[in-house]
Amino acid sequence: MSVGACAEIVRKGDPDRFLSAMAAPPASRGVLFPIYALNVEAARAPWVTAEPMIAEIRLQWWRDALEEIASGKPPRRHEVATPLGEILDAKGAAILDRAIAARRWEIAREPFAGQAQLLGYLEDVAGGLAWAAARALGAADEAAVRGVGLAGGMAGWLASVPRLEAAGLSSLPDPSDDGIRALAQAGLSRLCPVSRAARPAALSAWEAGPVLRLARSEPARVRDGRLLRAPALRRLRLMRMAVTGR
Repeated sequence: MSVGACAEIVRKGDPDRFLSAMAAPPASRGVLFPIYALNVEAARAPWVTAEPMIAEIRLQWWRDALEEIASGKPPRRHEVATPLGEILDAKGAAILDRAIAARRWEIAREPFAGQAQLLGYLEDVAGGLAWAAARALGAADEAAVRGVGLAGGMAGWLASVPRLEAAGLSSLPDPSDDGIRALAQAGLSRLCPVSRAARPAALSAWEAGPVLRLARSEPARVRDGRLLRAPALRRLRLMRMAVTGR
């Protein structure tokens, strides 16, 4: 039940967060990898089966595990649940439970009613994930961390639009150029400095600024799936941010 097992789950299922965790100080990885591994497992649940009930059961398993952690029970013997039980308190478990519950929308495959609903979803999933990780590392600047997490989530969402649409998700409340620009600007408006304690968790949003600015200036790239920058540029930016603490 090692953190190494969690790291391997993240490496395979969420390469960007894996890179960000590896760029963070080694002492923080024991917090980051279990939380990010939980996110990988929860993100898979709506997509590994075409049966909504089975997907609901998969998500509920994780919600039950978090409820046990919150109540002070010994964590389940599981490669992700056990390490989580060692780093989360009741409030941290509740934050992650809300992030998992939000993913029920993906099971339903229903379109977003508008920009506010999509922002609320990303606030719970990406913002909540960043805050749970930062809080477990000792941070206290919740609004700033949630904002950076949402911005990173929005960048990832816009970069994934063609894949989401192919999977049957109506991912954009308004797919017009103006609608995409509004979403990109909403993400950019949440970017801000975070505390030193929160920086390892905030590194997961390292590409948010460039990606969201590109989406704002060239919305067609979102619809065409041409939003991500070259891997070399992305890694260089991550290294620079890790070294400078920005």
